[in-house]
Amino acid sequence: MSTMPPKAKTLLIWLVVIFLIYAVVTSPDAASNIVTGIWEFIIGAFRGFGEFFSNLAS
Repeated sequence: MSTMPPKAKTLLIWLVVIFLIYAVVTSPDAASNIVTGIWEFIIGAFRGFGEFFSNLAS
């Protein structure tokens, strides 16, 4: 298995960070909607896990 060279990984991280900053600056409403959607997905997943384990225990 090959791994990514450290310089390429650093460059990729910087490109992602720059893109995220650009996306927020050019369209803050859309960026806010995306973050809200991701947050709701994460919360829903944890609720689902909670329900699953709660049903296992009862």
